[in-house]
Amino acid sequence: MLDRNNMIILQVVNTTLMITGKSKDELYDRLTVDRESPLLEWLIANLKMSKTKVKATLQGHGIKVNGKTVTQFDYPLRPGMHIAVSKSKTNDIFRSKHVKLVYEDKYLIVVEKAVGILSMPAGHKSLNVKAVLDDYFRKSKQHCTAHVVHRLDRDTSGLMVYAKDMQTEQTLEHEWHKIVYDRRYVAVLSGEMEQDEGTVANWLRDNKAYFTYSSPVDNGGKYAVTHFFTLDRTTSHSLVEFKLETGRKNQIRVHCADLGHPVCGDVKYGNGDDPLNRLCLHAFLLCFYHPVTHERMEFETPIPQTFKSLF
Repeated sequence: MLDRNNMIILQVVNTTLMITGKSKDELYDRLTVDRESPLLEWLIANLKMSKTKVKATLQGHGIKVNGKTVTQFDYPLRPGMHIAVSKSKTNDIFRSKHVKLVYEDKYLIVVEKAVGILSMPAGHKSLNVKAVLDDYFRKSKQHCTAHVVHRLDRDTSGLMVYAKDMQTEQTLEHEWHKIVYDRRYVAVLSGEMEQDEGTVANWLRDNKAYFTYSSPVDNGGKYAVTHFFTLDRTTSHSLVEFKLETGRKNQIRVHCADLGHPVCGDVKYGNGDDPLNRLCLHAFLLCFYHPVTHERMEFETPIPQTFKSLF
């Protein structure tokens, strides 16, 4: 590949390398560089990846320089060095069947959580994402802990961000509505949606039994706005995307019940329709400005295959 601006000549060879101590082979791209440059700068200029994906691969232990795994962004490159880029972005240290590592840098970590795991501790020995991350930080010898910024219900799956230090956590928490510019969910709803798209807006308030109820007029609660888009439908179920303008407790679940089409598998606000034996709600898109670098960070996961199987 020839960069006409910097006249960098790269030799790209696809090869499959056997990595000892791993359960399976990894597919690498191997490249040779012909100029001095910090590693991250060189990777961004010469890989056909977004800047976010390059950083994720680097932090995910997916880059080797002369056979050695490197995660340092400003690692100095010299002419003749060989770089191996993993296509699988495998992180050898992070292992969890409940949490998937999506992105990591020195300030924050983005993960995809599975159904059935809490966002943070609640009770003795409760399975939670924070504990999984803290264990990973210890094993990877990072001197930090996971700070909870926002939450997903135990039975909701999808994308979450955690801060690695108190200053980043405070910035994310206090500036959340300015920092996060797009946050979307997808859900399977009971029944056939009548509208292709629309908006639900009302006030949400908890009663003494911690049941969230809505009101078309101010009831002393918090104003909540949810935009919805119907992606697919049958006579029995609908696949619907939600864009949050506000982020209130149980907002999507209550607003779906208000529409007359509760989220499938919702034991609190649903109607008993449970085709997949789970709460059919998944946080699939999370876009925010990095609290320190102010870069646009955009993360998306596929719609769960089990959701699509109903259609």
